Parts: sequence; C-alpha cells; structure tokens
Amino acid sequence: MKLFIIIGAVLGFLAVALGAFGAHGLEGRLSEKALTNWGKAVDYQMFHTVAIVAVALLLGRFEGSNLFASSGWLFLAGIVLFSGSLYLYALTGVKTLAMITPIGGLSFLVGWVLLGIGAMKLL
Repeated sequence: MKLFIIIGAVLGFLAVALGAFGAHGLEGRLSEKALTNWGKAVDYQMFHTVAIVAVALLLGRFEGSNLFASSGWLFLAGIVLFSGSLYLYALTGVKTLAMITPIGGLSFLVGWVLLGIGAMKLL
C-alpha cells in the first residue's frame, strides 16, 4: 500500500509539472500535433496515477490481493510505456517511439480488467 501511495504521489507531481512544462515551456517550440501528443500523455498519466492511488487504498483494505497489486503495476507500466513514449515522440518526432504507445495502452486495459475482477471477487 505505502509503495503505491508514494508512486502515485511522485507520478501526480510529475504529471502536473510536465503539464505545466508542456503548456508554458514547449508552446511555440513544438508543432500543434506534438503538443497534442504531449497533452494526451499528461492526461493518461494523471488518470492512471489516480488509479494507482485507488489501488493503494484497496490494498490497505485487502492486503495481499494479487489482482489489485497486479493492476497497480500494470498501470505503472502503462504510464511508462504509453505516456513515456508519447513524451519522447513529441520531443523528438521519432516515429518508432510511437509504436511503443499501444503496448502501454494494452497495459492500461489489462490493469483495468484485473481491477474489475478483483472488485468482483473481494468487494
């Protein structure tokens, strides 16, 4: 539980900082498409940061739930792969980086499925 709260706090801080950096530091330096990708990366990072905090709270109540813990790790992997690849793609324009993005999206999807299964079994 504690680890996921800390991860959520760090990722939440970074989402706000990266969002502000994109809005103020990158405006006029990147194309509109790149800024849109940056914004999408920030949005998905923040959505799944909230999900990680929710997982932490669920683990506090249902300690040792592999389903909840796995969903948290998949949300983290999704943030790294999905948002991370979009941040890098926005900054570099290297299209092969965008090919990593769907793997992160799949991590998000599986994380949500496991969270749902865990809720059905334990709540």
